[in-house]
Amino acid sequence: MPRELLANFGPKEPVRVLQFISFTEFDGMFTTLKHSAWRLETRRRYAFDEATDTYAQFLAEGRVDWDLADPWCVERREQAALGKRFERVRILDGPATPGQRYLLDNARRNEAAGETIRVLSRAQADELRLPQEDFWIFDARVVALLHFDQDDAMTGVELITNPVDVLCYLQAREAAWHHARPYQQA
Repeated sequence: MPRELLANFGPKEPVRVLQFISFTEFDGMFTTLKHSAWRLETRRRYAFDEATDTYAQFLAEGRVDWDLADPWCVERREQAALGKRFERVRILDGPATPGQRYLLDNARRNEAAGETIRVLSRAQADELRLPQEDFWIFDARVVALLHFDQDDAMTGVELITNPVDVLCYLQAREAAWHHARPYQQA
């Protein structure tokens, strides 16, 4: 095929093909990553959290007695012991919503399991033009974009692997991490 034909009549913009994975495959990414996992949490609430006993305890008592021996904590500590980094930036409204306050308490658990948690005000996030979507970045090369419905329930996980698109999320990570502060200062 002549090169001119491809150049003049071929697609000019890349077509984004959506690639969704199962929740089981997504969970597996936390043990198969090579060096790092980073998350931006932007939502005011998460339906999953509100259905837990720990959320009910938090609403009743203002804090939670976290089980640091549960499978999630054990797995995260094992991965961190292998030298893998787990980091998050949580966006907080002013004042923080009940769901965000719950996540601030949950940060004690995350930290005990080997994660580093920072927070950023929504106003700062808006100034930085951060994405208004939740996502994980694995090994600085794959983005797992989390999809939610209107009731704040997670409905799916979309993988983004196009280097140009991944770079946009990496730039957001750098800005968020630089401007965020330790969760204890919230």
